Amino acid sequence: MRRLTKKKALTLVKELDAFPKVPESYVESTASGGTVSLIAFTLMAVLAFLEFFVYRNTWMRYEYEVDKDFSSKLKINVDITVAMRCQYIGADVLDLAETMVASDGLKYEPVNFELSPQQRLWQMTLLHIQERLRMEHSLQDVLFKTAIKGALPAQPQSEDSSTSLSACRIHGHLYVNKVAGNFHITVGKSIPHPRGHAHLAALVSHDTYNFSHRIDHLSFGEEIPGIINPLDGTEKVTADSNHMFQYFVTIVPTKLNTYQVSADTHQYSVTERERVINHAAGSHGVSGIFMKYDISSLMVKVTEQHMPLWQFLVRLCGIIGGIFSTTGMLHSMVGFLVDVVCCRFQMGIYRHLKEAPLDVQENSETSVPPENYSQQ
Repeated sequence: MRRLTKKKALTLVKELDAFPKVPESYVESTASGGTVSLIAFTLMAVLAFLEFFVYRNTWMRYEYEVDKDFSSKLKINVDITVAMRCQYIGADVLDLAETMVASDGLKYEPVNFELSPQQRLWQMTLLHIQERLRMEHSLQDVLFKTAIKGALPAQPQSEDSSTSLSACRIHGHLYVNKVAGNFHITVGKSIPHPRGHAHLAALVSHDTYNFSHRIDHLSFGEEIPGIINPLDGTEKVTADSNHMFQYFVTIVPTKLNTYQVSADTHQYSVTERERVINHAAGSHGVSGIFMKYDISSLMVKVTEQHMPLWQFLVRLCGIIGGIFSTTGMLHSMVGFLVDVVCCRFQMGIYRHLKEAPLDVQENSETSVPPENYSQQ
């Protein structure tokens, strides 16, 4: 009984065989079939090779959600050079809650405002990247993929100290509340005042005012090497002493998760405005550099994704099976058309050869003399 059951099971399995074997004696190999096979195998290899590069590639996925973190501090990273001496200017932050943040984390360093050839090349590179980013937004994904953890690359500094250091480089970081505020650089050092915010500008002559500036770096949140911000490399030069530069910045919290880095940072967009302060002409205000920032309530999650292995295998099987089936169908169709054309041609020749002997036979019958009939 067991043997009968096994035989029935084997018979059932054989009946379910979807790949029947054809004896080799029934298979005919042709030169055309071999040529098509070589073309098909070559195409399979090329497409499979290209599909492997698609499998290795990654893409960035963007998700949006409400930012629920209100208690943490916002880090402002600053590196700005102003064409005034350090003792004449001061930088600080005042938020909407009238809370003045001390600028203890900022350093004032006397430098030259004019750039050396190496520094100018660095700045022109930044400006060129900024221009390409405005035109091709997909380059931002490339920057996200190349972002790494670690220290920022050192910017080239001027080696010529023979001239007088008439400019001031303000660099460092500040921690502020996650509310809208105003980071500004204006005349005079900031002084504590119980009724508000003030700068000691009375002792500074108007002839020394010059708020031409260069923003080497401005970012919010964790600093990530490889990320280029919208204001990096910006340079503004003015010939007027009383000049106001305003930057309106909208900050978007961003969680970046790639295969190289995982960090909480911030992106921002900016609009600019500048004008000359002339009270006689009705243009009132305070000379200086003002960056008014506001924080968006939405948070962006940027995640680097990769094609799953099972999807790669399915696509690979689809490529191989599709090419094999398509080339087989095309080969059969071409062969059928060739056979039809050749058969018609051969039938025409055969018919011509078949009709020719009949004519000869009729001619031979008419040419037989009468005496031969009598002999027969």
